[in-house]
Amino acid sequence: MSERPTTPAARAGLVADAALALLAERGMRGLTHRAVDDAAGLPQGSTSNVARTRQALLELAVRRLADREERVLALQDLPAPREGTDALLDALALTVHRALTQNRDLTLARYELALEATRRPELRAHFDTAGARFRTHLTALVTALGSPSPDRHALTLTAWADGLLLSCVAGSYHAEPPTIPDIRADLGEIIEGMLGTRPAE
Repeated sequence: MSERPTTPAARAGLVADAALALLAERGMRGLTHRAVDDAAGLPQGSTSNVARTRQALLELAVRRLADREERVLALQDLPAPREGTDALLDALALTVHRALTQNRDLTLARYELALEATRRPELRAHFDTAGARFRTHLTALVTALGSPSPDRHALTLTAWADGLLLSCVAGSYHAEPPTIPDIRADLGEIIEGMLGTRPAE
């Protein structure tokens, strides 16, 4: 048996990770304080000590999701456009493929939280704040690529990625996710259309 976390931050992280796992496995209705205690291997009442209300538990999950997805996507660590579009496309394709495969549960949890945020204005603010860091990185990236309309093109790339992830994680393409070369080809075509140039193959 693993050791129980001894600091408040460590316990909050364990609770948040268990909440995200439950969201991916059971959906929003499966997320209860008792279920999180069980999933985290903590004594009953531990989750309530960390996040007393359901709203607080959801906010904790949103913040943890943003932290974990930031590490997965690592947009700040992508090759700089000045190093060549070829290397950037390779890295972006790998990042998207990771979200489809080994980080599929995080993607599912994000969609659960996104839908819940449409019904809870108080959660919407937290969800949007957490997501702003990704928009900032992506807008800076397309700006560096030479986009004449960075905000619009950042939205285009986000919409493409979200559509691909939803279709291949929860939609009709869930049984046949695209390969890294396929994702790279899609990205190359999108960026070519944005910039009016043809990225290297």
